Amino acid sequence: MGIISAIGNNVAENYASLIAGKRGISRISQIETIHKDEIMVGEITGTNAVLEKQLGFTENEVSRTVLIGCIAADEAISNAGILDINNARTGLISGTTVGGMDKSEQYFYDYFDRPEVRQHITGLHAGDSTKKIATHLGLEESFVTTISTACSSSANAIMLGARMIKSGKLDRAIVGGTDCLSKFTINGFKTLLILSDTYSAPFDEERKGLNLGEAAAYLVLESDALVQKENKKVLGYVTGYGNANDAYHQTASSEHGDGALLAMEKALKTAGMQASDIDYVNAHGTATPNNDLSEGRALIRLFGEKVPEFSSTKAFTGHTLAAAGGVEAVYSVLALQNDTIFPNLNYTTPMKEFALDPITEVTKKPLRNVLSNSFGFGGNCSTLIFSKDKS
Repeated sequence: MGIISAIGNNVAENYASLIAGKRGISRISQIETIHKDEIMVGEITGTNAVLEKQLGFTENEVSRTVLIGCIAADEAISNAGILDINNARTGLISGTTVGGMDKSEQYFYDYFDRPEVRQHITGLHAGDSTKKIATHLGLEESFVTTISTACSSSANAIMLGARMIKSGKLDRAIVGGTDCLSKFTINGFKTLLILSDTYSAPFDEERKGLNLGEAAAYLVLESDALVQKENKKVLGYVTGYGNANDAYHQTASSEHGDGALLAMEKALKTAGMQASDIDYVNAHGTATPNNDLSEGRALIRLFGEKVPEFSSTKAFTGHTLAAAGGVEAVYSVLALQNDTIFPNLNYTTPMKEFALDPITEVTKKPLRNVLSNSFGFGGNCSTLIFSKDKS
């Protein structure tokens, strides 16, 4: 696994922050925007210059989305003990929403007068960042593709990677996603009136909205045959996955959680599990009025009176959009490895619509199966199940 977020530059730092309750939410410092004193975000501390030096890129060569994506992917490859990335049929499946927008908006008005910056306009599209990460990793003649289904992008990338390995199309898949902060994203969410001017409080009655964040996270999935051949240490298994769309609204989820429920049911079916087999739910939990109501109702519809212990980790990192499913996949595996449930920060007041209370303290508990939800605009709902043992 590999990750960089507002609470850490690698997996170890992220885990340390999670168990210490250290959130990465602050005022905006790295983007010049008129909203910088109005909202709070989850920024990665390293500037572009620092990240470029770390990776060996020349100044202003690529977007921040590419920079943080390369750092997370490099850690995942190293963590997996891969010395030759092309020694097996390897794919890169990456989710993003913003792509190279941070550079495109910076140089938009210079397009005709400065030919040297035109690469940042043509590098806007989502696939460009994936291609550059693949080149950085040295992938040759590989399956490289991009998924952009809003906030479920990385979860869908993980699902596609698992399916391609299962079907025999790939031996290895590097899956996850990357998204940096940009004015475009900030302005868009500001228009929707769902950004908080304080720390987000998922599943709290007084929640005011989400904190945007930036992050990148990737996991290396490998076939049983490759794991056995190379005697790999297995961190966990992708045992279940499901995707659904409630076709309810462009940006809102069904009030009753129709899409979320269907995605969770599909994931359980794929895993061959019952609802009672789930020990912990890493909730999507964005702290918007709509999402938390919808997801809470979906959890009740699926689990009845026995909703498992659950929490949202977005109050640590902010909502990292396309990267969120990858970030929370890493956190789900860390939960399994350490038999630890991470807290839902800033929760004080139960929602009036139902009697559900998230876990608010670091909690030790034997975990076998963790369910992770990622729900995106356009009604795109995805659920992953990670397990300590292969079912």
